[in-house]
Amino acid sequence: MKNILYFLKDYKRESILAPLFKMLEATFELIVPLVMAAVIDVGIAGGDKDYVVRMCIVMIALGAIGLVCSITAQFFAAKAAVGMASKLRHAVFGHIQSLSFSKLDQIGTSTLITRMTSDINQVQSGINLFLRLFLRSPFIVFGAMVMAFTVNVKAALIFVVTIPLLSVVVFGVMYVSIPLYKKVQGGLDEVLTMVRENLTGVRVIRAFHKEEEEVSNFNSKNQMLNENQQYVGRISALTNPVTYVIINVATLVLIWTGAIQVDNGFITQGEVVALVNYMSQILVELIKLANLIVSVTKAIACGKRVSDVLDVEEGLPQAVVPGVGKKVDGSPKVEFQGVSMAYHGSGEHAVSDICFQAFEGETIGIIGGTGSGKSTVVNLIPRFYDVSEGSVKVDGIDVRDYDTDQLRAKIGIVMQKAVLFKGTIRENLKWGNPNAADGQILAAVQAAQAADVIKAKELGLDEMVEQGGKNLSGGQRQRLTIARALVRRPEILILDDSASALDFATDAKLRKSLRELDYHPTVFIVSQRTSSVQSADCILVLDDGELVGKGTHGQLLENCSVYQEIYASQFRSQDPQGQADMPQGQADGAQASDDLGGSGSGSPGTEDQKKKMESKRDNGNKEEAEKNKGKEAKKDKEAKNKGKEVKGGKGIKNKGKEAKSGKEAKNKEMKPKDKNKEVKHKEAKKTEAASKQKGKNKKGGKGEA
Repeated sequence: MKNILYFLKDYKRESILAPLFKMLEATFELIVPLVMAAVIDVGIAGGDKDYVVRMCIVMIALGAIGLVCSITAQFFAAKAAVGMASKLRHAVFGHIQSLSFSKLDQIGTSTLITRMTSDINQVQSGINLFLRLFLRSPFIVFGAMVMAFTVNVKAALIFVVTIPLLSVVVFGVMYVSIPLYKKVQGGLDEVLTMVRENLTGVRVIRAFHKEEEEVSNFNSKNQMLNENQQYVGRISALTNPVTYVIINVATLVLIWTGAIQVDNGFITQGEVVALVNYMSQILVELIKLANLIVSVTKAIACGKRVSDVLDVEEGLPQAVVPGVGKKVDGSPKVEFQGVSMAYHGSGEHAVSDICFQAFEGETIGIIGGTGSGKSTVVNLIPRFYDVSEGSVKVDGIDVRDYDTDQLRAKIGIVMQKAVLFKGTIRENLKWGNPNAADGQILAAVQAAQAADVIKAKELGLDEMVEQGGKNLSGGQRQRLTIARALVRRPEILILDDSASALDFATDAKLRKSLRELDYHPTVFIVSQRTSSVQSADCILVLDDGELVGKGTHGQLLENCSVYQEIYASQFRSQDPQGQADMPQGQADGAQASDDLGGSGSGSPGTEDQKKKMESKRDNGNKEEAEKNKGKEAKKDKEAKNKGKEVKGGKGIKNKGKEAKSGKEAKNKEMKPKDKNKEVKHKEAKKTEAASKQKGKNKKGGKGEA
């Protein structure tokens, strides 16, 4: 809580004046029973009406002054509490912005939202009540006991016994409930996490018809939270009835002893009434104190949670070397030297021993299966995470020696998830460069193939974007985020699978426009499409966090089995051009890539590679023909014995003219003939079994004959 109370330093005056005015109000309140006693003992007993009226005017004045003091105290307490909460919220938000990706992953988004909102509001309420009541209530409790001693010492001993008992109850409840309230807030985090996930993935839930299951899971967690809240609520609720019982018993004892002393002439009736009034004041203030303690208990638990966020170490360690920022002559733009990296809490490295160099103006493609570490590699360049081993250098300087702002000013990055913020399109694009003119913005939009998006909007760049870009399609969001990165004109451009929602033709146009930029950034393209990276100057192939291949498209097709598998899974065609069996969209994209100067998504890469692939296919066909030679000969003899070789013989002769060898053509022809016979045989059986196809049976019989 020390971290929290630090934010009250700018409200010292309010923090002092609020309790002082409350104590002043309490002082006037403690005088009222004495005035009432005087009215009974002097005015009423003596029949002095003027005295009674004067004392009533005094009590009204005391009440009015107390009201003014109370309102003033409330003003100062509210000002201090709201101001402190506002500064605390700003500080927490700013601190969260400074946290590294690793720390954000460790803490979790949902709990940060809870601590930024619900927890800080609870702290604000606790501070407000504390400044108003925490001094006032004890002051009245102990002040009433002191005033009781001024009235009658023997009767005041009842207060001496009652107050410690009440203190034990109140502080005992506080001691038990503080950890329970912390547990309740933790349960609230879990419920908020589930709500957030369900609202974010509501379409997926409906697509898989999981509504009932998710409702059941939510009810389970909500029920657990409800039970915890009820349990701690029952404990806190014990405060009021227990304190009422103690106070009422003390009041009974006070009236009983007071009656005896009045009868014996030791005290007056007015003094007994004053003592009862003091006991009632103690009861009221202890109830207020009990409610205060419940609120303060929650505030302490919530304050501890907020303080834990502030205690998290900011960002990444900074070790800025003087003069850093100037490029080392002859050094690569980006260099990885034996880089290994493990996420927090993970026993294994996400990437291991990564080594490569990327020079200015080069395009580096990064490809691999899901979970192979592609995003991890590019996230190390702007130092979103620190390496566990090795080093990452930009312009020949270790990224750990840069000032973070200076390093990231060189880099434009487009994340996997395209994120836009509420505001106009212009405001979103100016994140890359706040001072960018419309000309620069439109040039970046054109390069990102997003010009049609702007033209389709009635207000153009001034069109409003809803939260998260919900009024835009996935491809439109991706193109605008690419444009946002290009507005910065970065030295290093990172596209982390940022074209996954684009069609192949648009993807090819985007890559062409990046090559034709009037400046020459080093571009990193992370993708699972070989068509997106095959025109890159160097392709890095990752598998299970390891660099298993490095080179051009053609080189990797020769010597990298992982790349070959990825390529084959996307282009299974036997056609040398790689487009015969390709889906229509991919074929169009491949043709577009060829037309735009790329290598084409359907081309193996080089003419030599084509010839090698053709040669391998021819050899494979010959080997298969030789293996089937004996089997085909036997089938040929059987066909001759049955007298069905005439039609096959003609086919063989015709095929033999086109084939390199008549023998191979014959073998090739006989195989489909035998398949035709089997098909006809099966059809004959089916037609015999089907009563509605007699006509077909006759034709089938003639064909079979």
